[in-house]
Amino acid sequence: MLFAAYAVALALIALWPTHVDAPAAPLVGWFIDRIPGLTYNRLEFAANVALFVPFGLLAALALRRSRYLVLPAAIVVTVTIEAWQSLGDGRTASLLDVVANTTGAALGILIAAYITRPRRR
Repeated sequence: MLFAAYAVALALIALWPTHVDAPAAPLVGWFIDRIPGLTYNRLEFAANVALFVPFGLLAALALRRSRYLVLPAAIVVTVTIEAWQSLGDGRTASLLDVVANTTGAALGILIAAYITRPRRR
């Protein structure tokens, strides 16, 4: 159920016809102006990583015995999203987004592995 809610949110964010961060542009600009070394590209990369951590975490928890399928599934999903975004006028497809999203999914898988590891007594 939680993964389904996440999937709906991901679809809305990823497939929205315009950049979803546009309403937050003034706030984003404020942070970029005040944090040394922070650029829009770095912030966007971090946001794309964070966007896919729940994918890896929730899918790995749901598919414990088939956990090895989660990262390939994440790659398929993110490539599909980027392909879809390349078709529209208001969005931009990026290989860097695929890398960031895949990294986020991998982090989620690692978190799931840590949470479900056998405990020593």
